[in-house]
Amino acid sequence: MAKAPACCALVVLLGLAVGAHPAGAQSPPSGAVLTGDQVTEQSITDQLTPHQTRQLKIVRDGAGGSPVVAPPPSVNLLITFTTNSTLLTDKAREQLDVVGRAINGERLGSMHFIIEGHADARGNSSANMALSLARAQAVRTYLVKSAGVEEMRLRAVGKGDGEPLNREDVAAPENRRVTFITEMP
Repeated sequence: MAKAPACCALVVLLGLAVGAHPAGAQSPPSGAVLTGDQVTEQSITDQLTPHQTRQLKIVRDGAGGSPVVAPPPSVNLLITFTTNSTLLTDKAREQLDVVGRAINGERLGSMHFIIEGHADARGNSSANMALSLARAQAVRTYLVKSAGVEEMRLRAVGKGDGEPLNREDVAAPENRRVTFITEMP
């Protein structure tokens, strides 16, 4: 194999998965919105568990650059509310009970999480921002009061309608989602 010149840039990522899936187990695709039977303690735990990554970066002489960093682990859930409100539906509370057990479990019990509320693009953008924040706070409150998650481990953020998953259909349910993101130290 020919030796690469010293002036060339090379980025190598070696992933060493922590808590990888058992043989034959499949997790939902990254970025997918989990609904119904997909919302399990195992799927939440798998999606939110950080994976160790080793990084090596060789940069061209005089060239700047920053290392490639993987985004923090996250999971999108279709948490439903009564129309135009922060009142959780019965199905949403059932799903959040599963989330609470997962984030209080052995693998995630010491970690902190951001709860992002997202809205679809119907209606006024500033109203959507306020509603998405209020919904994220409602999810946080539910997890603290009903699932016993420590308050300091959860931070609610409203994202409004600015990050739709489905840009073709502004009213698509996946645009009205809650995203849990593992806060990385």
